[in-house]
Amino acid sequence: MTPIEADYLVVGAGAMGMAFVDTLLAETDATVVLVDENHQPGGHWNSVYPFVRLHQPSAYYGVNSRALGNEDSIDPAGWNEGFFELATGHEVCAYYDQVMRHQLLPTGRLSYFPSARYLGDNVFQTLDGARHEVTTRRRIVDATYLLTVVQSMRPAPFAVAADVDLVTPNDLPRRAAGRPHYTIVGGGKTGMDCCLWLLRSGVPAERIRWVMPRDSWMLNRANVQPGPMFVDRLKQSIAARLGAIAAATTVDDLMIRLEADQNLLRLDPGVHPTMYHCAIVSVGELEQLRSIADVIRMGHVTRAEPDRLVLADGTIFAPERTLYVDCTTQGLPRPPSVPVFEGDRITLQSVRGCQQVFSSAFIAHVEARYPDDVARNDLCTPIPHPDAPSDWLRIMLSDNLAQIRWARDPELMEWLQSCRLNLLRGLFPKFPADRPRVREKAIGALTAELTRANKRLAALLDAS
Repeated sequence: MTPIEADYLVVGAGAMGMAFVDTLLAETDATVVLVDENHQPGGHWNSVYPFVRLHQPSAYYGVNSRALGNEDSIDPAGWNEGFFELATGHEVCAYYDQVMRHQLLPTGRLSYFPSARYLGDNVFQTLDGARHEVTTRRRIVDATYLLTVVQSMRPAPFAVAADVDLVTPNDLPRRAAGRPHYTIVGGGKTGMDCCLWLLRSGVPAERIRWVMPRDSWMLNRANVQPGPMFVDRLKQSIAARLGAIAAATTVDDLMIRLEADQNLLRLDPGVHPTMYHCAIVSVGELEQLRSIADVIRMGHVTRAEPDRLVLADGTIFAPERTLYVDCTTQGLPRPPSVPVFEGDRITLQSVRGCQQVFSSAFIAHVEARYPDDVARNDLCTPIPHPDAPSDWLRIMLSDNLAQIRWARDPELMEWLQSCRLNLLRGLFPKFPADRPRVREKAIGALTAELTRANKRLAALLDAS
């Protein structure tokens, strides 16, 4: 057993672990041991399908200290036209490799162990079979609590007859050629990506069947663009959101109002969604998805056979030689929330709704700058990932409470204004240090407005 000493042992070099380590090394003189099962940093990005892209702009993904791609690059054409670029999976993996080699390791304070398995109790095993025990002076950081599982990492959750062709999205490009028909199973982000890839590749919409156990409310990408070019649109979307909350009479009524303001989108205006997973689409992408008419809403698939597809709510015929594509993983994991800071452990979780990398950088900053775990946990309340439409309200309520707490701290607000990963960077004006009353008045007005919204959100949730 080889002994190692460090201030922190971080388990997991995925997006959250990398964002945490980057900020910790930048803002402290700490030493870190980083252990990960993958052969290179990036977590689940090492296992994704080849045509995957970020759904959110590259401009606020990755680590805080290094831009992903060209931060000023606006797509000039395509279904993302007019918005910030969306990095491909290959670009994300290359980015994390560059962050590791060119920024983190050169500090001399990071010891990185890829292809290593954490065994618990501060012990990990490297690829050669050797075991290492880490003595931590500060904390163990669990960056795997919200581990994302993609389709290629597990078998299909339904029975498949021997003579049925089923692939994961990873194999779709290799197996798609010459097929007369395609059946996409799963209504989430991955299912959307597979449908869009087929359409982009020239497959007619009538040769695609989309099995969708639940319809989803989706976020409009136009409203999640960072930077000064889009700040007015962001402010307008927030104002519309607050207006919809104030006027809504039920949760369903709120969703319809948010759709009317194009804060939320749905595939079929005649079908009320029962799912919300923070998926982001552009209106251009949505128009393409709507071209697929053969959408099956009969619950989850239980068995695929050559001539029929058995679902929870019935059986339908299967087109001859259809290629099934399994897109059924849940995407965002939803374990129960635990304290972020607890004794000798930090458990990375989202502290702003569905913004994991920002949350991890924020947690590292709070760890570095605040004196005790009571203060740290007050600033870092976990926000579980959503599943149902009512979770949109729960997340908004939690985000508002967090913003109220954060706004009381001038130093923290200054950090938020400088944080590349912060979608809301630039939304709040900077107040001169010699004008504290102006700042207090603005923060008071913000607090009052968010508190009013939260009272209404809580009432809608209680009545649902």
